[in-house]
Amino acid sequence: MTQLITTELVELDQNLGNAPESVIRHLASKVAAAGRATEVEGLFADAYAREQKTATGIPGGIAIPHCRSAAVTEPTLAMARLNPKVDFGAKDGPADLIFFIAAPDGADQEHLKLLSKLARSLIKKDFTAALRGASSEAEIVELVDGALADKPAAHAAATTSAAASAGTGSGSMNATGKSGASAVADSGDGGGHTGPKRLVAVTACPTGIAHTYMAADSLVAAAKEAGVDLQVETQGSSGAKPLDPAVIAAADAVIFAVDVDVRGKERFAGKPVVNAPVKRGIDEPAKMVQEALAAAKDPHARRVAHFGAEEQAEQAEAEKGEHIGQKLKRALLTGVSYMIPFVAGGGLLIALGFLLGGYDITDVADDVVLQNSFGNLPEGGLAAYLGAVFFKIGALSMGFLVPALAGYIAYAIADRPGIAPGFVAGAVAGFMGAGFLGGIVGGLLAGYVAHLIGTWQVPRWLRGLMPVVIIPLLASIVASGLMFLVLGGPIAGLTNALNGWLSGMTGASAVVLGIILGLMMCFDLGGPVNKVAYAFAVAGLGAGSATNQAPWQIMATVMAAGMVPPLAMALATVLDKKLFSLAERENGKAAWLLGASFISEGAIPFAAADPLRVIPASMVGGALTGALTMAFSVTSQAPHGGIFVFFAIGNVLMFIISIIAGTIVSALAVIALKRWAARKSTATVETVPATV
Repeated sequence: MTQLITTELVELDQNLGNAPESVIRHLASKVAAAGRATEVEGLFADAYAREQKTATGIPGGIAIPHCRSAAVTEPTLAMARLNPKVDFGAKDGPADLIFFIAAPDGADQEHLKLLSKLARSLIKKDFTAALRGASSEAEIVELVDGALADKPAAHAAATTSAAASAGTGSGSMNATGKSGASAVADSGDGGGHTGPKRLVAVTACPTGIAHTYMAADSLVAAAKEAGVDLQVETQGSSGAKPLDPAVIAAADAVIFAVDVDVRGKERFAGKPVVNAPVKRGIDEPAKMVQEALAAAKDPHARRVAHFGAEEQAEQAEAEKGEHIGQKLKRALLTGVSYMIPFVAGGGLLIALGFLLGGYDITDVADDVVLQNSFGNLPEGGLAAYLGAVFFKIGALSMGFLVPALAGYIAYAIADRPGIAPGFVAGAVAGFMGAGFLGGIVGGLLAGYVAHLIGTWQVPRWLRGLMPVVIIPLLASIVASGLMFLVLGGPIAGLTNALNGWLSGMTGASAVVLGIILGLMMCFDLGGPVNKVAYAFAVAGLGAGSATNQAPWQIMATVMAAGMVPPLAMALATVLDKKLFSLAERENGKAAWLLGASFISEGAIPFAAADPLRVIPASMVGGALTGALTMAFSVTSQAPHGGIFVFFAIGNVLMFIISIIAGTIVSALAVIALKRWAARKSTATVETVPATV
């Protein structure tokens, strides 16, 4: 196996600047100079992006910047002992020992385990003391190799903390040093045991190389000092061994020190929980252990949700930090995301129906489907028959648009008990002609009513009936009753007025609408504003016809504008490669296909790295494309698919020209902004003295 660190990757007692970015850039340059990365900028960009998510400084004057990067060709460690120290965000002050971990995107498991082992060694005081006392680069390499091979440091004290060395590179660890079965045996039975308190924990960070394992070791050591049996499941890059279900069942509480979702969270359902970022597991492990012990004794402590109807109150407690705007946004986006598959499939099938059967298929589809078959083809032959079948399937699928929207809005608010009341309220909205707006209102009503009923305190014998009978029944009566008796009529009137206004838009007013929709589609690239514009277009799609093509024009405008950002970023990486990191250039290759398929999210990696340039540039091109598609009356009967649903696009040549125009404008705009709107911090970094 290739050596992870060599003397040429070590820097001792040097001034590498006064900011983390200057240190990271310098260490990235050493990795590239050693032939272990294809370029400095790509590696620096990936490492610094990781640093901005969560600071990598840890107690003891240590920092571990790390990343996975397409620029890295083999797993590598670069080390710097700084003079002066640099603040990497640790609570106890700046760091002088910096280990830069650079892993390829496809690093093998053995290398990842070694990198993780090094990270865990850095919480051992004898190891860090030896690093500070080393007099040469060769001595540093020897110490690191020794840590990876589990050899004691030459300068170390005779004893080593058993807690710090407990466990393996992946899987569970026990503060007592015993197996899970032994620990349970020593502590007595689950529930009412008389032995030491028992805790379980999960640690995980986005990269899964350093913080995941350091937090695990820190928690284990803190638990040992407190006389607590703690076992940890590390969900890192080098794999994870799930905790034994018997160990979880016997635990008094659980600690989640994570920056990502816990895999298999339902295993811990009902346990008192302490939840915090993974870095807190390194900075304040003793406090987290004490908080978990306190939660174990508190009958009102927050618990891991069961994700069922009986746990609605607990779920509400977990989400109480959200303000009303956040809750509404989350519910609406959930509804839209579940609605889109119905619309995407249905819209394409309708478009195929028109293609095969002609526009008059809408009048004859029902009769053709019911009265004909492959052995009894209608007038027009096989094409007419298949066109009718495709159209009818698509129309039935589109019929779920409003009920699915309402049902899953309610689901986002009240979980599974809200689905049935939401679907019913959505069906009522569709029946009354309240459309998309009615579905939103009905879903919100059904969700909040179901949520409220779910908080009622009922006898234990009735709890089993609540999610399957009581909540759906009462919530359906209230929400759908209000839609029928009070809200449906006014919302239907508003919907009809809105459709009439849109249908009457021509000339300059239609172009203005195209500009607005183009700006919305490019503002947040798949986020709430983008989804509002898309949902608005999709909701009206079913109302389009040969005599009323305004809804189809809006759909074409939204789809064309949404294709611009990824295509523009792809073009920009071709026109001026030097302005983009290697990782961005690789993303640019994928963005061609994503943009052509109408997946705006293909531009997100670029926007995340440089939002102040990428987003305005995208909006300029999107606005131009939106204006052109509306001006030339381009239509789309398909809600998704981009250029691949060309058969459903009316005036397809202008559709393509509009997209090309917006793409070129956005690409040139982002190049101009990157060239002449330079970041001051980058200039500062370049002046930092560094030796390679």
